[in-house]
Amino acid sequence: MSGPILTVDISQWRTGGEAASALCAAVDKSLQQAGFLLVTGHGIDPELPASLRAAAREFFALPTEVKEKYAVAVGGRGWIGPGMEANGYAEGTETPPDLKETYNCGAQTPVGDPDVDALWFPPDVWPAEVPRLHELFVEYCRQMQALSDDLLDLMAASLGLTGESNPFLGLTDRATWTSNINHYPAITETGPVEDGQYRIGPHTDFGTVTVLDREPGAGGLQVYSTQGGWADAPYDPTALTINIGDLLEYWTGGRWPAGRHRVLPPQVDAPDEDLVSLIFFYEANHDAVVTPLEKPIGTESGRSPVISGDFILERLDAITVAPTP
Repeated sequence: MSGPILTVDISQWRTGGEAASALCAAVDKSLQQAGFLLVTGHGIDPELPASLRAAAREFFALPTEVKEKYAVAVGGRGWIGPGMEANGYAEGTETPPDLKETYNCGAQTPVGDPDVDALWFPPDVWPAEVPRLHELFVEYCRQMQALSDDLLDLMAASLGLTGESNPFLGLTDRATWTSNINHYPAITETGPVEDGQYRIGPHTDFGTVTVLDREPGAGGLQVYSTQGGWADAPYDPTALTINIGDLLEYWTGGRWPAGRHRVLPPQVDAPDEDLVSLIFFYEANHDAVVTPLEKPIGTESGRSPVISGDFILERLDAITVAPTP
């Protein structure tokens, strides 16, 4: 595929041999160029995301007063309504609120410390009106977590760090993660778009890897690369879109820049376009000490270690829209 974002078949890496070595080289190249990959051969049953997306649409179609029973603040578990996030703030850009609503769930591996568990492992909330959403979402996240662990192993191998040299070894056994189902309403529902407003403003994700199952659209995903600036992300219905976040950029000593991206606002020439994206944000254990890789793997040396949870919290706070007085 032309362009900075390459497609790799992860089943070839799982098999090993010469094909795996070539695939690792492609992973390294694509992540250096754009912080993004398309991954095929992942083994996820396509019926699972299709069923989850259908259940989510049932929930998002409920009246607002019903959805408000499950409303939470950014970082919570449940429904995050319109106007709650402005992802452009993470880059220091003041933008209008993002044109989306979200239902999310998260890691359920409490450590026994009430303060830690309340912050990183709060209980999920499930809508009684759409009971099948619970089972489908939990199973989807189980498969996404397994794939994310594979992706981190693949990325370590792409740096030539295998076995005991794998920098992620032992640091994701109680990983924090969140999975969002994002609903991007049509312009017939949102009304006119404000200047500088997006479905999701320009930003990078915060953690290690993000796994995205998306629907293509006129107001869809765009990726920034130094090679071509902003461009529509390539789409393959059999592939998952993978990008790396700020934590992994830091971990690799800047070798792999976090994938900068945005979701365009609804377009006037596609007035009925209504999209639903499934997004799995993976991190590391909340107390994992992340020690950046030095040269020659990293592009710079001397970065200080950071604690994963502190690193993520700082970024979550940045995108939360302050309530109007």
